[in-house]
Formats: sequence, structure tokens, C-alpha cells
Amino acid sequence: MNETPAPRLLFLFDMDEVLVHYDWRVRMAALAELTGHSFEELRRRWWDCGNEARAEAGHYPDADAYLAAFAEAMGCDVPEDEWARIRGAAMTELPERVEAVRIAAEHGRVGLLTNNGPLAGRWIPRWAPSLPPLFGEHLDTTSAFGARKPDRAVFERALAHHGVPAERAFFADDMPVNVEAAASVGIHAVLVEDHTDLREAVRAFVAAREQITVA
Repeated sequence: MNETPAPRLLFLFDMDEVLVHYDWRVRMAALAELTGHSFEELRRRWWDCGNEARAEAGHYPDADAYLAAFAEAMGCDVPEDEWARIRGAAMTELPERVEAVRIAAEHGRVGLLTNNGPLAGRWIPRWAPSLPPLFGEHLDTTSAFGARKPDRAVFERALAHHGVPAERAFFADDMPVNVEAAASVGIHAVLVEDHTDLREAVRAFVAAREQITVA
């Protein structure tokens, strides 16, 4: 069987506040209505005790296990379609940022690298329909790599998964600590802020790599 050749360049993108705007307040308000818990109680039962962080690091083996644990923590039934509707309603695609992915895809492989668990991984294609045609099978959550950002291991495992050395990889994230961790393993890492033109950041990386190749 022929193996897929490694891409010349790899472009990894975070999701929330990079390719989509995520309003967690909208999500928490809807979860409060669904479960009957206050915002503070929701945080106590799931986020503050580290359950979501563990999910992002691969603690739950699949989406069904994640949802069962979430429902148990909430103490009530949480239908998957309702969980997904609530999360998706808090997300809005950012067209200029998605355009940066299109530009990147012209020069190498594009991959998602978002701190999320396996249930989110199941629904991302429906939450952000512009992404699947660009990312294909590489809409990855960190849970698939058994570590979460900013752990260096998640970047090292992503590089190994894609078969690309760090010096030929680009990464964009809105969290400075994640950008620093990616840079620490040799990835060209870009901090995405409100004023960042991600398209230009991608073009600059491509141009720099082409200069090195020619030299």
C-alpha cells in the first residue's frame, strides 16, 4: 500500500478566537437553562474541577464516554443534539481568518489543533461548515493526541502525525502560552490578536520558507 507523502509545509490552526468567534457566555446561559444550574455551579461541576481539561488531554476514550461523564456531572440528562446545538450557537465563523486557511492550503497541508474533547471533534464539521472542505480529515482536537496545549507533547505528536519537521510548520493561536510552547519545539508560531491579519502571516511564512529553499 502506498503511503501518503508528507506535505512540504504544515499549517496548524487553533479554532476558537482564531477561525471562529466563541462566546462562552452564550453557551453557559444555554447550559444553565438546560440543566437548571447557575453559571457558578456549572463551572464547579465540570470546568473548575478539571474535567474539561482532562477531556482535552484525551482522558475520555470517545465522544460517547465524554457525554456520559458530562451528563453524570450535571446530574441530569444531556442529549447530544442539545449539547451540540448549545456549543454551536456560541460560534461564528470569521471569514477573513478562514481565507487564511485557504491560502495556506495552496502551499501545504492544513490541520486543526484545538483544545477540545472527542465530542467536539464529532461536531466541528457541522458547527463550522467552511472548515471541512479545507481541512479534510485533519480537523483534529487535542484529545486525539493525548495532550492539550500548552503541553509541548501535543505539538511534538502533531508533527509526528503529519510527518513534518518543526522548521517546516506554522501554528496560529490566540493564547500566548500556546504560541510560546509551539515555538519552543521549533514551530513558527503566530499570536492571533484582534488586529492580526492571518492571511499576511501565512504569506510571510511561505515566502520565508521559499527563500530558505532557494538558498
